[in-house]
Amino acid sequence: MQSLGELLSRGLHLPFPGPVIGILLMVLALRWPVVRAPVAACAGFLLSHLSLLFVPVGVGVMTHLGLLDQYGVRMLAVIVLSTWVGLAVTALVVRAMSGSHDA
Repeated sequence: MQSLGELLSRGLHLPFPGPVIGILLMVLALRWPVVRAPVAACAGFLLSHLSLLFVPVGVGVMTHLGLLDQYGVRMLAVIVLSTWVGLAVTALVVRAMSGSHDA
C-alpha cells in the first residue's frame, strides 16, 4: 500500500507523502472482509510474538550493566535533552511553515 500511495503521490503531484496516502488506502481496504481476514491473521501472529522483539534489547542491557552503571545518568541526560531539542526544532519548523508567528 505504501508503494501505491507513493505512486499516486508522485504521479498525481499530491501534496501528501506516499506513506500517508498508503495508510489511508489501507484503512479503506480494511473495510472489505476479503482484505480484513488475512490482515487480521497476520497481525494476530505478529502481536502474539511481539515480546520477542524486546529480547535483544534486554540482553544488550544485561550485557552492558557496567556501562549503564557508569554512564547511566549521562545517557539519561542526553536522551532527555535531545528529545526536548528535537521537539523544539519540530515546533519551530511547523510554526515557520504554517506562517503563524504567535507566541
